[in-house]
Amino acid sequence: MKNEFILAFNEVLEEKQLPKDVILQALEVAMVSAYRKDVNASTAQHVECRIDPDTGRVRIFAEKEIVEKAQDDRTEISLDEANKTDPNAVLGGMIVVESTPENFGRVAAQTARQVIQQRLREAERDTQMNHFNKQIGEIISGVVQAITPNGLTMGLDMKAEGLIPPGQQVRGERFRLHDRIQALLVEVKQSSRGPQIILSRSHRNFLRRLLENEVPEIYHGMVEIRSIAREPGQRSKVAVAALQPAVDPVGACVGIRGVRIQAIVRELNDEKIDVIEYNADPSVYISKALSPARVNGVYLVDQHKASKTATVVVPEDQLSLAIGRDGQNARLAAKLTGWRIDIKSLPEAASDALHKLQSDPDYAFMKEHEHSVVPQVENILAKKAEGRPVTPEEYQTIAQFVDRIERGLIRRRDAEKRVEDTKVKEIKATIPEAAFAMDLVDLPFSDRLYDELKLAGYDTVGSLMLQLKLDSDEILKLGGIGPKAMDEIKTILNTIDFSEQSQEPVVEVLPEQESIVIPAVELPVEEPVIEKVEVVEEPVAVATAESLTLESVAQTEEEKIPESELDELVEPVGVEEEDGLAKLFALRPDVLNPVDAEYEEEEDGDGIINKKGKKGKKASKKRRTVEMEYDPDSGVMLVKRKHKHDTGDNWNL
Repeated sequence: MKNEFILAFNEVLEEKQLPKDVILQALEVAMVSAYRKDVNASTAQHVECRIDPDTGRVRIFAEKEIVEKAQDDRTEISLDEANKTDPNAVLGGMIVVESTPENFGRVAAQTARQVIQQRLREAERDTQMNHFNKQIGEIISGVVQAITPNGLTMGLDMKAEGLIPPGQQVRGERFRLHDRIQALLVEVKQSSRGPQIILSRSHRNFLRRLLENEVPEIYHGMVEIRSIAREPGQRSKVAVAALQPAVDPVGACVGIRGVRIQAIVRELNDEKIDVIEYNADPSVYISKALSPARVNGVYLVDQHKASKTATVVVPEDQLSLAIGRDGQNARLAAKLTGWRIDIKSLPEAASDALHKLQSDPDYAFMKEHEHSVVPQVENILAKKAEGRPVTPEEYQTIAQFVDRIERGLIRRRDAEKRVEDTKVKEIKATIPEAAFAMDLVDLPFSDRLYDELKLAGYDTVGSLMLQLKLDSDEILKLGGIGPKAMDEIKTILNTIDFSEQSQEPVVEVLPEQESIVIPAVELPVEEPVIEKVEVVEEPVAVATAESLTLESVAQTEEEKIPESELDELVEPVGVEEEDGLAKLFALRPDVLNPVDAEYEEEEDGDGIINKKGKKGKKASKKRRTVEMEYDPDSGVMLVKRKHKHDTGDNWNL
C-alpha cells in the first residue's frame, strides 16, 4: 500500500501537469529553507536535501567543521563523530553529515508550504511559456471565461489564459461565456503574473490556417496560397495556385457543393470569401481579382516603374459591382495584387481616350490612324449623354476604340523601353568590367560628395560612369552637387587606370619542401665596358631606400670590406627575391648593365670628408671603379672594384 507522501506526490503531478523532477526539486528547495529557519542556520553554510521518492523519507545534510569537541552542533562536529562518516577525516577539515532534526517532517510541512507553492507556480509558468512559444502562428482552441472592455479572456490548456484584445476581435462577433472558439496565437509575453498570451481572430493568417486545416491539398503542398486580402467580418479574397498538374486550386478550396469553404465561413461568422486562381500575367490576375465584376480590359500604365498602376475598363452596368460597397472590392483587389487600380466605365474611358488623342502629345502618333473613327465615337457618346439608347454594336465600337488607344501607347512605351535597354547595354559594354567591381570609397572623393552619391544609389564606379554617359543631368539634380562637383567627379574618373585593376598578378603557391632548380645558361663573355664618371663636389642625394647606391658598397682603399659584411650586402637570389631584383634593375639600369663609376672624395688629415664651402687641408684624391656581376653557378652577386693604379684586368673581389 502506498504511503501518504506518494499519494500526495502523485496528486500534485496530476494537478500541476509538471515533470516529476521539477516537483522533486521544488520540494528539496523548500525543505532546505525550512531547515535553515528551524535551526536558525546561516545562509553561508552548505545545506542540501535528499528525498526518497519511493518512501517519502526526507534527509537533511549540512556541512560542518571537524573539531576536537563540538561547541555548536549546527556548524561543528567532533572528530569521533566525523570518523564514523569518513575514516579519513582530520581536524580542521570540512565534512557533510546528516543533520535531520527530530519531528522535522511535521515542522517542515508547515514551514515549507509557501515555498513549495511558489516554486510550483514558477515551474508551471515556465512550462506554459515554453509550450505556447512553440505554437505561435498556429490556431488554438479555448473556452470563453470573461468578456470585458479590455478584451476577451479564453481558458486554454495547462490552465493558461489567453487574451483577445479589442483590436484583434472581429467587429460584429458576439460570444457568450463557456463558448468554445478558435483563435490564432499571435504573441507570448513574459509578465510578473506569468505568460501573457495574445490571440487574434482578425489576422489574415487566421484565415490561412483555417484553409490549411479544411483543405488537404493546401496542407500537403499540392495547392499554394499566394496572397490574402482581408477585411475582418466583411469580405476576404484569397489567391491560390496549383503546384501540381491536373489540380484545380479553386475547386479544391471550395469543395463539393462548397462544403469546405462553408465550414470556414461559419467559423468566421458568415464572412464572405472569394477564392480566385493566381496568374503570372498581371492583367489576367487583376481581372480575376475584381470578380464577380466583368472586365473589358486591363491596361498596365506604369509596369516598368516602382509605382505600378493599372487602368481597368468595365461595362457601365458593372462599375458599381467592380468598385464594391464603399470601394471594398477595388480595395481588396489592390491589396491582393499589389497594384494601384483605377476603375473606369466604358463611356468614361472612351471620353478620356478622345481627350488624350486630341490634347496629349504622347498620343499624337495615333491621330492619323484614328481620324475616321473619332466622329463615330463622338456621336455614340453624344447619344449616351442625351439618354438615347445605344446598341450593343456601338458599345463594341467604343470598346475597341479604347482598347486601341490604350494598348497603342503601352506598345510604344514598351518599344521605347527596349530601345533604352539596348542603349544601356551598349554603353555598359564600353565600360570596363573592373569599374563595376570598384567601390566609390576607393576614389578620393570628399566625404560630402561621397555621401551624396552613396545616398542616390551609386555604389560602384561603373554605375556612376554609366549614368554620366546616359544622362549627366540626373547627377546634377542631386542635392549638393553643382558644376564644380561634376568637374571633380569627371576629373577623378578620368584618372583611373582600369588596366591595372583587370590584370591581377597570378601568384603560384609552391610547396615548402620543394626547391626550384634553375638551369645554368652559358652567356658569351664580353669585355667589360668601363666608363669613368667623375663626381662633382655636390653631394649625391639618395631618393628612396629601395634604390641601390654604389657608395654603400665602394669604400675607401683603407676601409676593406670583410667577407661577412659582403655576404650581408649581397644575399643569394631566391624565389621570393625575384620580384625585388626586378624592381631593383628597373630603378637602377646601371646595375643591370654594369658601368664603371669613379668617385672623388676629399678627406682631411683626420679622415673627415670636407664639404663644399668649408676650408680644410689639401686632400688626396683617389679614384676607383666598381662593377657588380651575377654568378649563375654560385647564385650570388659579386662586387668587383678596380683602383686607378691597377693595370690590366686585375679586379679585386
